[in-house]
Amino acid sequence: MDDSKSAVLARSWWLALAAVGDMPVHEGRDIPLLAGMVDDLATAVDTDPFVVTVGYRVGAALASWLPDDRRVPAVSAQILYRLAEQSARPDAGARLAGLLAALGQGHQQELDRAFDALSSPDDEGSDRAARLVRDARFRILFDNTAIAIAIGDTDGNLLEANRGLADMIGVPVDQLRGISVYDFAHPDDQGDIRALLYDKLVPAGEGTVSLDRRLVRADGSVGWMSFAISYVKGKDGQPDYLLAIGADVTEQHRLQDELRRQARHDPLTGLPNRRYLLERIDELIMSAEEGDRAGLCFADLDHFKIVNDRFGHGTGDKVLTAVADRLNNKLSQHGCLVSRLGGDEFVAFVPPPATPDQITMIAEQLLSVFTDPITIEGQHLQIAASIGAVVTPIAGANAEALLDAADASLYYAKTNGKGHWVLHTLQALT
Repeated sequence: MDDSKSAVLARSWWLALAAVGDMPVHEGRDIPLLAGMVDDLATAVDTDPFVVTVGYRVGAALASWLPDDRRVPAVSAQILYRLAEQSARPDAGARLAGLLAALGQGHQQELDRAFDALSSPDDEGSDRAARLVRDARFRILFDNTAIAIAIGDTDGNLLEANRGLADMIGVPVDQLRGISVYDFAHPDDQGDIRALLYDKLVPAGEGTVSLDRRLVRADGSVGWMSFAISYVKGKDGQPDYLLAIGADVTEQHRLQDELRRQARHDPLTGLPNRRYLLERIDELIMSAEEGDRAGLCFADLDHFKIVNDRFGHGTGDKVLTAVADRLNNKLSQHGCLVSRLGGDEFVAFVPPPATPDQITMIAEQLLSVFTDPITIEGQHLQIAASIGAVVTPIAGANAEALLDAADASLYYAKTNGKGHWVLHTLQALT
């Protein structure tokens, strides 16, 4: 992390901590110490494999350095959440949530150690009072932090859960205790979660795993959760347990899906673009069996440059959008994937099983969309197209080679006179 950013965040942290209690403060000494902790946490957010150990260490250091004040972890979290904004990782928020929860635990465990060291074995009442104070302070952090925290047994049943998890799922906290983690996991993801926990984490008896999966909320809506789940050894004869710390990352997934959609669709017409088309063809190539055939019709508008030159590119764009709508409406009923490759080039991809007769019919349907003129702002524009079509075995084929073959067929269509189509039946494309 940049030194200047570390120093700025460390100073904000120092000011916040100085305001929570009567602590001996010395800016020149304290801020470099906090800056080092900031750097350690920032590195942990960005490092693979992700572990929450740094959070424990920072929390313990705070408990050793600062007076016993229950607000220290919560105040620290309010400042340190800014670290997620300085990371390029899409899961930075969930990772930082895990580190901050570990900070709270490390702070509490260090206080436990200090209380144990000060408590006399013969003074049972004093020791019991100290433990009540510790439990109350941990409870405040556990219940009021914005992140989701759950403690479960090694079979996946929830022993404790906080308000953050309850809000994520949409149920009261008291309804979470005793349920299985699988009760709110998406049915299609339960197998993956089970494998992650019981083929990896629980058999190892230690470590942390990261989980980014779908959840089903109480109202039936589907979201995404990101959790760091740690295996914790029980103390003093207590059973081992699982500690899960995470956040609702539905919005991040929605943004990622939208970015993925934008990267695979033409911004003018909304049709799938070349990237989407090639990915779809590659998917079918991978699953195709011997003898499966696919078809492709490559359409290029005739004399489209004249439209742009005479009426302007704004009108040209409206013509392209109208053509896209006509093609999509006409051909989608035949199971075609209609794409715009760019400029005035459109493609209709026909997945297996495709036959020459079917491609012939689709090519004719494609040409028919240009029968009626396109009206743009009172101008009736007669648009025509030439089409190159191929039908070929797809198993073991090459997606780019399929497009090239259709493009070559288009060349013959334009050479022999515009406004018609040419079909080539090929044996293989590799």
